[in-house]
Amino acid sequence: MRIAVTGTPGVGKTSACSRVKGVRVVHVNELVDELGLASGYDRKRKTKEVDIVKLAKAVAALGDSILLEGHLSHLLKPDLAIVLRCSPRVLERRLRKKHWPSQKVRENVEAEAVDVVLIEAIENVPEVCEIDTTKMKPAQVARAIESILAGERQKYRVGNVDWSEEVLSWF
Repeated sequence: MRIAVTGTPGVGKTSACSRVKGVRVVHVNELVDELGLASGYDRKRKTKEVDIVKLAKAVAALGDSILLEGHLSHLLKPDLAIVLRCSPRVLERRLRKKHWPSQKVRENVEAEAVDVVLIEAIENVPEVCEIDTTKMKPAQVARAIESILAGERQKYRVGNVDWSEEVLSWF
């Protein structure tokens, strides 16, 4: 089974996946760099542009028993996507702590607030779960991922995370 652990930048994907046991973890950003799959650079957004088709072919060549970590992983034909979520307010603090530019912080906070990655995952992956990482340490998130891999999916079904009350308080 090919599993994607995805989510808006800053939700804790890399930290959690570095602690997941029992499965080979492939960090998508590292794979892009290793294989030279960046097709350009968006200066305005300060981010690499990635050829998803070429990346998906490279991932397919890696076999099936892998966990793909990265915010593009749900676009790489996984069997299961685990979407990590984080309160937009907390996410903003995390990204500012990383000294991200204000525009990039805002773009990612808004993406989290309106479920961009979750919706993309639902549209592209046969089975999707979600974990609210807002108050969790990376080891706790890793254990939640491991429990999903072991078959406990009901607790993490789509719809268990809802930022609407938080977002509506902004107005």
